[in-house]
Amino acid sequence: MSGTDKPIGYWLKHLHNLIEEQFDATLGDLGLDRRQWQILNLLSRGARSRGEVEQALAPFWPDGVPELDAALNGADGLVTRGWVGYDADALTLTEQGRAAHRTAADRVGETRRLLLRGLTPEQYAETVRILSVMAGNLEAALAGRAAGGKQD
Repeated sequence: MSGTDKPIGYWLKHLHNLIEEQFDATLGDLGLDRRQWQILNLLSRGARSRGEVEQALAPFWPDGVPELDAALNGADGLVTRGWVGYDADALTLTEQGRAAHRTAADRVGETRRLLLRGLTPEQYAETVRILSVMAGNLEAALAGRAAGGKQD
């Protein structure tokens, strides 16, 4: 089977696994995993409540259930390291967290450039659009099924 003969599910899963592996290689020496990077990156845009962080990151966690306690308060957690703190009920980056984010962001930018090499911005945008349409089709079908409706 050539690359173009493989189904989309193969490529989605394969790419997902490669992205996870690349994030480990890119950020591992900083003691960061992809989920912790996502938290740092989200908080770099401003303080967020725990619920907002959970909602924003739910699609990236197994079964859609964010494991924030480990990512924040575990042995290598972001709060434990002093990179994230609490301001009232909101999570926020500390000075150390902002510095860690800058370092990680430079590396993640390189990974993104590597991932997108050979693609135009238009090709990337079209790929994202197509995947969004496919996801929307299945979401609508599943919602219809859950509501007892008929699928096309």
